[in-house]
Amino acid sequence: MHSFSRRSFFEAGVKSGLGVTLAMTADSSLAQTAQTGQTVPPAASGRIHQSVCRWCYKEMTVDQLAEAGAGMGLKGVDLLEVSEFEIPRKYGLICTMGYVGGGTIPEAMNRVENHAAIEEAFRKNIPLAAKAGVPNVITFSGNRKGMSDEEGARNTVIGLNRVKKIGEDNGVNICLELLNSKVNHHDYMADHTAWGAAVMHEVNSPHVKLLYDIYHMQIMEGDLIATITANIDVIGHFHTGGVPGRHQLDHNQEVQWDGVMRAIADSGYKGYVAHEFLPTIDPMTALRQAVELCNV
Repeated sequence: MHSFSRRSFFEAGVKSGLGVTLAMTADSSLAQTAQTGQTVPPAASGRIHQSVCRWCYKEMTVDQLAEAGAGMGLKGVDLLEVSEFEIPRKYGLICTMGYVGGGTIPEAMNRVENHAAIEEAFRKNIPLAAKAGVPNVITFSGNRKGMSDEEGARNTVIGLNRVKKIGEDNGVNICLELLNSKVNHHDYMADHTAWGAAVMHEVNSPHVKLLYDIYHMQIMEGDLIATITANIDVIGHFHTGGVPGRHQLDHNQEVQWDGVMRAIADSGYKGYVAHEFLPTIDPMTALRQAVELCNV
């Protein structure tokens, strides 16, 4: 393994000289009525494969959320437990990202003492994810708790190298989530794209990627389109959420969502973008609006 320095992390994580040309195609229209009188789901024709995070809709069952999502043209439901993996299939969807025991936000890959338990859980549950057609599972860096970013990165590389073959053998992506440490997850280590990208390049596996949460990274660093485009090779999954507040994607939020989605689509990304926000209006209205906005 290469030696790490703070400078090398941040230089390796963001590649220079990469631009993005936004497609000048018109936005896909909202749900249209076909000659048959059937309503076309708003996400059915777009280039972004959209999903929805289950935890944001606790008042609904997984069945209810999957059924509603299918009617909007969603491809799946995100962040389900192992016992729930098969439910979306009843509605023509999949679980797009699953929990399989990848640690917790404060306690995960950046501490070697956590690796054995994570490996044990992955060996048990990632094959179950593969059987259910779940393409991605989630893990975290953990909090700093006084640890340097360099030491944490080295430990995270060790941990991901220990489990990457489980993902590779099962065709499942192990995704480490980037979170903000400014508002929601104080002291979380993987709080910048450059840190996560440097770790991904060191692990160097097609089945170990970053979960790039657009909400969290807008808070921490902004520069979304350039950063996503420069690092798309190490990004395996996306989450959305309005900034500020993590609410619905609307005119009160500072991210130009259609522009970001066009950049993701133009990059050649073929994975999923899952909506992860807490609506302050009718939940299904908020979800449908987000689906339509991101349908590029």
